[in-house]
Amino acid sequence: MNIAQLMRRAAQTRPDGVALATGDVAHATYGELAGRVQALAGWLRGPGGLMPGDRVALAMTNSAEFIEAQYAIWHAGLTAVPINSKLHASEFAWIIDNAGAKLVFTTEDLAETLAESQRASAGRPRVIVAASGEYQTMLRHAAIGLVDRAPEDNAWLFYTSGTTGRPKGAMLSHRVLMTMALTYMADVDPIGPDDCVLHVAPMSHGSGCYNIPHVMAAAKQVIPASGRFDAGETYELIRAHKGIAFFAAPTIVKRLVDHPGAARADTGNLKTIVYGGGPMYVADSKQALSLFGNKLVQIFAQGEAPMTITVLSRAMHGDHGHPRYEERLASVGVAQGSMQVRIGGEDDETLPPGEIGEVLARGDAVMTGYWDNPTASAETLRGGWLHTGDMGAMDADGFLTLKDRSKDMIISGGTNIYPREIEEALLHHPGVSEVSVVGERDPEWGENVVAFVVPAAGESVTADQLDRYCIQHIARFKRPKSYRFVSDLPKNNYGKVLKTELRSRLAADAGKTGG
Repeated sequence: MNIAQLMRRAAQTRPDGVALATGDVAHATYGELAGRVQALAGWLRGPGGLMPGDRVALAMTNSAEFIEAQYAIWHAGLTAVPINSKLHASEFAWIIDNAGAKLVFTTEDLAETLAESQRASAGRPRVIVAASGEYQTMLRHAAIGLVDRAPEDNAWLFYTSGTTGRPKGAMLSHRVLMTMALTYMADVDPIGPDDCVLHVAPMSHGSGCYNIPHVMAAAKQVIPASGRFDAGETYELIRAHKGIAFFAAPTIVKRLVDHPGAARADTGNLKTIVYGGGPMYVADSKQALSLFGNKLVQIFAQGEAPMTITVLSRAMHGDHGHPRYEERLASVGVAQGSMQVRIGGEDDETLPPGEIGEVLARGDAVMTGYWDNPTASAETLRGGWLHTGDMGAMDADGFLTLKDRSKDMIISGGTNIYPREIEEALLHHPGVSEVSVVGERDPEWGENVVAFVVPAAGESVTADQLDRYCIQHIARFKRPKSYRFVSDLPKNNYGKVLKTELRSRLAADAGKTGG
């Protein structure tokens, strides 16, 4: 099994279908793309000197060449190591060294950063700039046939975001990627050949995963001309391409909803927004549904089980008549068809419905382990289950509601407090745009609840107002002890709020005051 067989199949069944477009301009048909992939694979195995299993890094902004290089790596029997394009040069160097990459593809805008990273790299692999003269020469090399791989062989080293330390490389096999693609078709969003996927999120992670089911369907892939998310550009591309779907972090969805031209935008071609990667609060979900119609699907996953743990389907988003509709909208849905999901207690025993514990998952979409890290692999996959580190509860119907990462849970006076519940309540206040709740050390209570609040544009809100609002909507002991009003919340490159940084701010402030 080689995941690149999907590219060969698409070229055979739909050679004249548009495979790639940059903005509204076609880049290649499937016949042309497959030819480029096979030639590039020939260079990798020939002059490139690479052997099956060798790692090749992709330090690239979103581009047509990203997909060309990724499928060439797989076609040649190699392992792809996509890296977030927004990382620092030292972070590029660390991942490239950790993966033992023997070659790196990059884009022109990152060439200088990669050159800097190589000065800090121990291995100093060769760097190829996509679309350069050298790259064009590689595309003229003699093509090779598909290199066979076992289902368990590594296809992708998926480096985690590393918000709490060095990122780890989740080993994703060809079987994992095939399972993910098939499960997308079955549970998330069926794809027709006239549909397309828009890559507004980084192709190094979730959006890149979703190129695979779209190649499976021989559908079109659209890359923004800017290579990144821009709300205005996204609305223009929705108008230009039919049957459009895209993956987005909740922050992207919120920016689309809040865009000044949102109400006037033509979204008739929009088929599906798949969102995940962070909490989508109920109020934000309702706003998006009101603007776009019933076109939302939520997934919950991790790099260790890419895009494939639970799903809150389009039908579930639209089931307004269900007596627990809002409760379900606040959940992340039910287990995807290829996965088993349960809630584990302190000894990993399965907890009954409603009780809070760690979310555990298993199935063919779970990684085989972490690259060169057997200790972390054994701990995370103990007992044959992926230990996600996320806390949640499952109801009797199988709907999973996340509480928080286990490290984000607040223990005050011996009582567990889950920040998301407080965040959900505060976001219903008209004066609040964004909020993140963390714990602050306290000698008497252990931790106090602190809310970092971004006020809504043009609104004035006070701590007393928010405190009264919390008392009306949540238990008194859960309400924040203090409020910090800020202009924005610190986020990583995928839009996730960095609670570690918020906790560091509190610790620094305590140090200044001697607390």
